Amino acid sequence: MVGLTFDCLANPLGAVRLTFEKAVAAAVSSGLDPSITFSSGADWGALDVFRNFLFNQGGLSHVPILDPTNLHWIQPNTLVRFRGMVQDMLGNEFYVGAFKDGSTWRTNKFTDIPSYPIASSSEMRVWERRLLYCIPVPGQNSWVVEQSPSETMIKRCSSSSSQHGEKRPRDTATDLMEFEVSNHELMDPSSFTKKQREDALPSQSFQTTQESVWDTCSEPSVPEFDRNSLPCLVKIYDTPEADLKLNDVFEFIGVFTFDPELAVHKDNSDEFSNGLCDDALVHLPPSKVPRLHCLVHRKLSVQDFLLSPRVIEPVPSSVRGIREALLRHLTAVLGNDGVAAQCMLLHLLSRVHARVEALAVGKLSLNLTGLSSEAISIFGNQISLAIQSLLPFTQSILLTVEYLNTAALGPKKDYKSNRLLTGVLQLAQGTHLIIDETQLQSGTLNATGVANAQLLKNLMESQKVDYEFQFYKMEMAADVQVLILSEGKSNILPADLVLPFRPAAVSSTINATTTAEELESWRWYLAALRSLPHTIEAEMQKTIEDDMVAARRVDRRLGSEDFSRWLTMARLMSASFGETSLSMEHWQMVKELERLRKERLK
Repeated sequence: MVGLTFDCLANPLGAVRLTFEKAVAAAVSSGLDPSITFSSGADWGALDVFRNFLFNQGGLSHVPILDPTNLHWIQPNTLVRFRGMVQDMLGNEFYVGAFKDGSTWRTNKFTDIPSYPIASSSEMRVWERRLLYCIPVPGQNSWVVEQSPSETMIKRCSSSSSQHGEKRPRDTATDLMEFEVSNHELMDPSSFTKKQREDALPSQSFQTTQESVWDTCSEPSVPEFDRNSLPCLVKIYDTPEADLKLNDVFEFIGVFTFDPELAVHKDNSDEFSNGLCDDALVHLPPSKVPRLHCLVHRKLSVQDFLLSPRVIEPVPSSVRGIREALLRHLTAVLGNDGVAAQCMLLHLLSRVHARVEALAVGKLSLNLTGLSSEAISIFGNQISLAIQSLLPFTQSILLTVEYLNTAALGPKKDYKSNRLLTGVLQLAQGTHLIIDETQLQSGTLNATGVANAQLLKNLMESQKVDYEFQFYKMEMAADVQVLILSEGKSNILPADLVLPFRPAAVSSTINATTTAEELESWRWYLAALRSLPHTIEAEMQKTIEDDMVAARRVDRRLGSEDFSRWLTMARLMSASFGETSLSMEHWQMVKELERLRKERLK
């Protein structure tokens, strides 16, 4: 489409309606019946317009990010972005997507409120959309928060909408309706219009303009959101179910809807809130849960959260210097314990890259032991701050008997509210989790404590978390880097690498001597090298097999888990140098690191 009358940023619904009108006109001119052509609500070319605007014309950088800092300034029915994790999937809903206004077909796609009054006798088409409840990525660190276009730019775009926008004809009862039906309550058009008439609400003398609406929203009565807790109800169109999965992280770009009618009537009318859709979240007013009608979405990786992503390829010549600098930094953080720094580097590069039956290939959990209460007060904080500055998503657990007995670690389905209640272990892929065991004393675990201990154990061993659905449990795959800090070897959390921590000094200038440029390069290094492919040539495979057989002769306690760990460490050691194939040099480095580690275990 060329020469659109409407501004995609300030008036996306105008662009949607214009493309619909052109598509209807094209269908009519071709002798097709629009009611049949658009019976399913499939995209008619509107999405291409927005993709061109966002990615070819550079419009993406001008789209404001929906967060608590600018929520009160973003105009309704404008284009916004929301980055978050899919925390719950609320199923599908049906809505009147197209209807005939006299002789003209109109669409309600990408909105909650009809753009024109719908007469009870109107011909209409019911379409389907999916509902996702999304939250900011759990444990998202402050440095990954992308800056949104300024308030001035947002207001400028909003004011331009009056120049590029449409005048919305408004009716009384019918215009107050949100035409949506739950997937349990799809009706035929006749019963649907009957329901519409029965649930119609009297007009509240709505004369408010968009500007005055948002003047009202700026009042103290509007709830304040914490940056890390603002949820968003995302409505998905034209997307296969397999493309969006629970706990995946996405950037959703779409129409932000706020309507005072929804906020007032949905909040205050029991009859209306229990009307056409039975999910409680759908009926929360937009002032509590913002709504975004998604036009374009893209799955995000850890690299997408880097504020200054590098364009260089992660090849050995470009990463060796970064590796050396990062290793020096980790060594300083760990009190000049070089062995611990080497193990920490491999741990931070680990990820689950394959699954063979119950085995999660690629994970490398780390247990640093020997941390007394005095040592944890110094190095525990340093380690935590260092990892937070390097990785985008980090969480921590202070493990005690009381915590195990009371915490909600695993997600649980609440059938009364039809919600998946989140748990501490509902985490995005690539999250780092520190478990501090130094305050774990002897005590008695209740049923919750036993279940929580098993959840943590399963996460460590198989990178899976049980989600409870009342009468059954479902295993959900995870990819979480787990670091355990303890005084002795953890008895309940079996780590892949156990290393007695032996610091030699405490550095007080770690943060002072680290530059912003160094941090950016280290973040890029860890994000880019984690995803490198890796192979082991036939000759190296033979060498490794021979070395494993020889090691088995010396120590009969060695088993398949040890050999699997060695292979994982070898892959990670190669990756740390930017190599995609294991060399003899890096294999020897892994063997030496294992020798030094085992000496400490004696």
